[in-house]
Amino acid sequence: MKAPCPICKKVVLWEGNAFRPFCSERCQLVDLSSWLGERYRVPDETPEELTGFPVLGDDREGMERD
Repeated sequence: MKAPCPICKKVVLWEGNAFRPFCSERCQLVDLSSWLGERYRVPDETPEELTGFPVLGDDREGMERD
């Protein structure tokens, strides 16, 4: 099976590739650097019912706003 590298889009073999889903160690490190530099973000959309805290941007009545 062949798949494109998520960083450079080069099509590489999936089987036997130690760096998959990337084509090389360089692309793997570029991706890691993006995560560490916070260029990738996973939004936190946890409902208030699960945390007990109001969700930012929540405009419910009875809440004081600055």
